[in-house]
Amino acid sequence: MHIEFRHLRTIKAIHDAGGVARAADQLNITQSALSHQVKGLEDQAGVELFVRRSKPLKLSAAGMKLLRLAERILPEIAAMEDEFAGLVSGKSGRLHIAIECHACFEWLFPVLEKFRHAWPDVDVDIRPGLSFGALPALQKEQVDLVVSSDPESLPGVDFSPLFDYAPVFVAPASHPLAGREYVEAEDFRDQTLITYPVDRTRLDVFTELLIPAKVEPRAIRQVELTAVILLLVASGRGVTVLPDWVVREVRYNSDYVTRPLTAQGVTKRLYAATRGEDTTVPYMAHFLRLCRSEPVKLQRGDG
Repeated sequence: MHIEFRHLRTIKAIHDAGGVARAADQLNITQSALSHQVKGLEDQAGVELFVRRSKPLKLSAAGMKLLRLAERILPEIAAMEDEFAGLVSGKSGRLHIAIECHACFEWLFPVLEKFRHAWPDVDVDIRPGLSFGALPALQKEQVDLVVSSDPESLPGVDFSPLFDYAPVFVAPASHPLAGREYVEAEDFRDQTLITYPVDRTRLDVFTELLIPAKVEPRAIRQVELTAVILLLVASGRGVTVLPDWVVREVRYNSDYVTRPLTAQGVTKRLYAATRGEDTTVPYMAHFLRLCRSEPVKLQRGDG
C-alpha cells in the first residue's frame, strides 16, 4: 500500500467537511478527482474507508486508522514546511556561537537579549571556544560564528571586524602603582597577576605586553569569574588586566584604580568569523550589527 501526503489530507478534509463536495472545495480540486482519489486508495488498501450510506459521510474503522495517522503526521509536515520557509526567507535558522575570549560573555549577553526579541525563531547556543578548535568547528558547520581577536586567512571564512577595545590594568586603590599614569611590563615582575584560567597565549596582558618584553610575574593566580577577580584585587590579593568593557563598573569605584598599558596604550580588535555564505543572511547580519554597537555602550558606561 502506497500512502501519499495528499491521501492523508484527503481523508482529513472529507472527515472535517462531512462530505466529498465540501472537501473538494477546501482542497481546490474537483469532486470527481477527489472521489477518484478515494477509490484508488481504497483499491490499494483492499477495504472501504467510508461508510457510504451515512449522512454526513463517516469514516469506517479502517478510515479512522488513516485519520489518526493524518492527525499525527500532517501537523509535523506543516511545521517542517514553516521551518523551511523561515530558512528560505532568513527569518529562522541556527546561530551557535563559539567564543575564544573568556571575558566576552560580559557584552555578549546584552547583545543576545536584544537579538532574541528580534529573531525569536533562531536557535541560539553558546560554546566557550577555548576547549576545542573553534575555527575548524566553524568550517565543519559545528558552530556558526566564532568571536576571536586573531583573524586568519581561511578559505570560505569571513572575519568581520566588531569593535576595538583596550586591555586595562586594574589594582587596588592603595597599590604602589596607583600613582602612575600608566604601567609597563617591568611593573609586573613583583606582582601577583590574577587571570582567567586559559592559556597565556589567549590573554592580552601576555601577548601584547609580557611575552614581547620577556617579563614573568612573581605569581599567577587563575580565577574563573570576573566578579571574583575584582573581589581579589580589591582585597589586595593581586592585580589584573581586563578589557575596558569589563572595568566599566570599577572606573569610578574608590576601591580600584585603572591604568592603561604603556604610555601609548594597547588597542585590540575583536572579530566575528562566519562562513562566507552565512555572513549576509538577515539574522546573521543583524547579530553582527548588534555586536558592533552594544559593546561600545558598555565601554562608555552606558550599559
